[in-house]
Amino acid sequence: MSTYEALLDAKRHKPSNYGIEPTWMPDGLFDYQRYVAEYGIRKGRCAEFLDTGLGKTIIELTTAVNYHEHTGKPVLILTPLAVAFQFIKEAEKFGITDIEYSKDGKHSAKIVVCNYERLDKFTADDFGCVILDESSILKNFDGAIKANVTQFMRRVKYRYLFTATPSPNDFIELGTSAEALGYMGYMDMLGKFFTNNEDTISPMNIGTKWILKGHAQTAFFEWVSSWSVSMRKPSDLGFSDERHNLPALTLRHHSVKNDENLVVDGQIQLFNQIARRLTEVRSEQRQTIVKRCEVAANLTHGHDTSVYWCNFNAEGDLLEEIDKDARQISGSMDLDKKEELLLAFASGQIKRLITKPKITAFGLNWQHCAHTVFFPTFSYEQYYQAIRRFWRFGQQRPVTCELVYSDGQQRVMDSLLAKADKAAELFDKLNASINSEYLYSAKEFNKPAQLPSFLNIKQPA
Repeated sequence: MSTYEALLDAKRHKPSNYGIEPTWMPDGLFDYQRYVAEYGIRKGRCAEFLDTGLGKTIIELTTAVNYHEHTGKPVLILTPLAVAFQFIKEAEKFGITDIEYSKDGKHSAKIVVCNYERLDKFTADDFGCVILDESSILKNFDGAIKANVTQFMRRVKYRYLFTATPSPNDFIELGTSAEALGYMGYMDMLGKFFTNNEDTISPMNIGTKWILKGHAQTAFFEWVSSWSVSMRKPSDLGFSDERHNLPALTLRHHSVKNDENLVVDGQIQLFNQIARRLTEVRSEQRQTIVKRCEVAANLTHGHDTSVYWCNFNAEGDLLEEIDKDARQISGSMDLDKKEELLLAFASGQIKRLITKPKITAFGLNWQHCAHTVFFPTFSYEQYYQAIRRFWRFGQQRPVTCELVYSDGQQRVMDSLLAKADKAAELFDKLNASINSEYLYSAKEFNKPAQLPSFLNIKQPA
């Protein structure tokens, strides 16, 4: 290694392993699940970017059991609303019985499951490890909840993040994960790997666009992969996809014509045009609520069950009036009532559900349903997570997603497609970085045996 290469190597961030050697693995894990679980446990602080349906729950539970045995303290798993019950059921499948769902901060089991919204009832010093399930959901909470989660994690030595959407909008969102795990501050990450692509021509974009430095792209993804593991399918880590084939997904677009004058900031626009600003998009949505809801309700006919994904209370209220078989989950409901309705839908007691992505798009397994209606926004994460409640490994039927929007919202759809491409790029680069290390290790251990050259043994003729 040259002096210059040594200098560059010294400047690289190489997070150490903070974890332990695994002491327990449940029977029945797939090979890739065992690999991911062991990798994460050895890291001690790790982000595990695993697509929906790959077994995040059992990997989290395996991690929790190992750290309870190591620390002698209970392990706290934070989940989105109503997901806690899935953890309890999954734990029972693998013989994990010392687990409980706590709503009030009281606990006696070695694994404690709680909703993010109730974290303020718990004390960080009581726990040896904290695990965030669907960690990207933090962006949907107010500042108080996010601050509470961040402060809580900093007081616990062993920390884990699990999500299928690590940076749904931009690569810089990975900084939040790195900071929560204690690997690098958010602003430090921006200064090291990114440059501010300041657009002085368009004032709306000044100071808002961060792009990866050209020379830092490889180093950035190597750094991220040093404290994370990423997988969309088992073959990303060199394992077989035999049992993990997704059914067909059909996206059907339904554009509703807006016949009203577009009003923006109190001003009537001379010509209706594609909405570009958020205020314009919201105006389009308000003016086409009736048309969109009528189209949405008609699209559920002939389906045994379905979910409407709305953005506004007015949309949900109108759908509830049109579709008498549908029940709505609103933000104003108390947590217990929300959980009651979610569990009722999961068990088949409710035929159709009306909800919002920011409320219920994370963590829930709804493979019993194969049809959904979605009102798109600029949020790719909400769109992806909503569809993945149904289109996930274990789904036995083709899935249909009806996208209902006004003709003026074409920019919204264009934005979603662009963000989908960026999310795919992130996974591809992370997987390439991780795979290179995995394949290198496999190559090193699978070399054919070779005799030392100094022996110079000649084979008989």
